[in-house]
Amino acid sequence: MNVRTANLIYFSPTRTTRKVLEGIARGLGIGTVRHVDLTSPEAKTLKLAEMHDELAIMGSPVYSGRLPADAASRMRRLKGNEIPAVIVVVYGNRAYDDALLELRDLAREAGFKPIAGGAFIGEHSFSNNETPIAVGRPDVKDLRKAIEFGKMVRDKMSTMRTLDGHPLLQVPGNFPYKERSALSNISPVTDDAICTKCGACVPVCPTAAIAVSDTVVTDTSVCIRCCACVKTCSAGARVMEDPRIRQVAGQLSMNCGKRKEPETFM
Repeated sequence: MNVRTANLIYFSPTRTTRKVLEGIARGLGIGTVRHVDLTSPEAKTLKLAEMHDELAIMGSPVYSGRLPADAASRMRRLKGNEIPAVIVVVYGNRAYDDALLELRDLAREAGFKPIAGGAFIGEHSFSNNETPIAVGRPDVKDLRKAIEFGKMVRDKMSTMRTLDGHPLLQVPGNFPYKERSALSNISPVTDDAICTKCGACVPVCPTAAIAVSDTVVTDTSVCIRCCACVKTCSAGARVMEDPRIRQVAGQLSMNCGKRKEPETFM
C-alpha cells in the first residue's frame, strides 16, 4: 500500500500522546502529516473531515485502565471509511489494562482498519516533586522506539496490497472493559496567594472547566483530572490537594517506580 498522508488523531491534554504519535509519524517517513487534535472543548462539535486513501494514527492517554470518556466520545465522531489505522495508548507506568483493546474496538466502530498498535509511557498526570511518576516520559529512548515502530508499520504496509482479509489486530485487554474510576467532583485548586490570573490554565482544559476573573473558578463536575492546568501553570498556583488523589499519587510513586518499556503489536 502506498499511503502519502498520515492523520495524527489524538486527545492529549498534557501533550505526551501527541509526542509519541509524532515520533511514529517520523518513522513512517510519510510526506504529508495532518493533525486532528480532539483535545479542546470545541472538538465535541467541530465538523471533522472524512478520510480517504490515508493512514490514521490514533492516540489517547489511559485513565485508570480505560480511555477517557471525553476522548472516546470525540473519536466516535470520526469516519474512517476503511482506511488503515495505527492505535496507540499512553499510560503513566502502572498499566494500560483494557485501554488498547477499547481503542481498537472504537477505531473499528468508527470505520477504521487497525493494522498495528502500541502502548507507550508518559509522565503521569498526578506526578509532581513529592510523588514523581514516570517523570519526563516519553523520553529520548521512548521516542526512538516510537520512530522504530513507525518504520515497522511502514515495512508492513509496503507488503500489503489491500486490507481485504486482513486479520483482526490482537491486543491485550478484556471485555467487558473494567469499570471507570468512581472518583468524581475532584479537581485541582488554585493558590490565590501566588496566582497571577494570567489565564494560561483556561485554554489547556479539555472540558472548559476553568474560568478566570477576579478569582479562578473550576467546575468540578466536568474536570477529568488530566492536570494539564497544573503542568501549564508557570507560577505553580494550580495544585491537586484532594487527599484521595494525593493518596493514589503516593501509592503510584511508591509502587510504579520500575521503568516499563513500550509494547507494540502488529
